[in-house]
Amino acid sequence: MRKQRTGKQKGWSFEDLKSGFEQFYKLHKRYPTSRETDNFEFLPTSRSIQRRFGGLVETRKVLNLKSSSDFRTGEYSSQRAKKINERAHKLEKEVYDYLINIFGIEFVHREFFFTDDRRTRTDFFIYCKNGDFSVDVFYPSDKHNFIGCLNSKMHTYASETMLQYPVIFLQMNNDINQEEIENILKRKKNKLLKYQSVMNLKEFKKFCSQKTPLEKT
Repeated sequence: MRKQRTGKQKGWSFEDLKSGFEQFYKLHKRYPTSRETDNFEFLPTSRSIQRRFGGLVETRKVLNLKSSSDFRTGEYSSQRAKKINERAHKLEKEVYDYLINIFGIEFVHREFFFTDDRRTRTDFFIYCKNGDFSVDVFYPSDKHNFIGCLNSKMHTYASETMLQYPVIFLQMNNDINQEEIENILKRKKNKLLKYQSVMNLKEFKKFCSQKTPLEKT
């Protein structure tokens, strides 16, 4: 749906932009990223800002806004990276605890390396009676980000070495359900390879319930 234009009848002005940025700041205590401007009704799209005003970074500088530097660098970038790393650790721990409860700690390898080069790795490798498999955990912020993450992972796991065993790309955003995942996969031009699957946590638990754990020695 096309965003409704606010502000002057003849188009967005710098005054309109400043007002929109200030309204966003009041709500979130920071200024928006390019994706967030697309979804904020009091600002034009990031593409419009790029075309008419030279982009977000330049616009923030012209408007003399606080923290006007590029959000990809500096303090914002560091805080964002820290938050992402903390979330990744928490989610991997949640998956690890679930897996060892089902299959046993002896049969769940965390950060498993397929070769000695220490680059071809997966988050988890699980040994079980009816077929070993690997799991790569990720958290997409939205459906658009989900596609980008998935394309990257499909490329990483494309080699024969990585596809010796089935791999499950386990997406942990509860706002993206399995039906939405399947619809995205149907529309994708580059399809999943033979041993690649994408699941949310609910579907993954259903998959694991059909597996038979190895007996402890």
